[in-house]
Amino acid sequence: MARLSQHTYEALPIEYRKIAEQLFPPAEFSGAVHPSLDTIFTFAEMLGIGADFSKVSKSSEVDTSIKNLLGHFQNNLDLLIQKTWVEKDDEVRKEKLQGKIPGFIVEIEERRYKEALINFGIILEELAYLFFGAQSNKEDFIEYVSRIDDQMGLFWWYGGRIHSLSGTNDTEYMRSILLIGICYLTNF
Repeated sequence: MARLSQHTYEALPIEYRKIAEQLFPPAEFSGAVHPSLDTIFTFAEMLGIGADFSKVSKSSEVDTSIKNLLGHFQNNLDLLIQKTWVEKDDEVRKEKLQGKIPGFIVEIEERRYKEALINFGIILEELAYLFFGAQSNKEDFIEYVSRIDDQMGLFWWYGGRIHSLSGTNDTEYMRSILLIGICYLTNF
């Protein structure tokens, strides 16, 4: 996905902007306090996954609910990737993407959230490309997707912001951000 500009942020519906800005503070505030749990839950609700996110975010352990979620996530992503029509040249991309999912799941299970964030960003970039082709690399990608569906635009905006968290060491924040994306794609 293309790096997000101010124009991209403005493509988000007004009602999403305040929470989105709180969820991913500007780069100059990267060492600042991370968003409250209320902000994170509100963002999940905006994506339509509030109930699912609430269930899995309560435990700090990788328990049965997280393992079930990860199993459903992998199954759904496998189906989405397999059902995506691409040019013959892009079949290798599909296979590589499917090969990244198991390692990502292991990172979550082993609580290696910093690594998982990096790999989830890569997974989302590849998935966006498979769904939307070269459009996913254009500056107006979020605006384009938001015209299709506001929540989907918000999700891909979130996906484009994942890279901005590389400097954080707040385990719970990273975990919550990852669970949001996992819940969304599990229900996609």
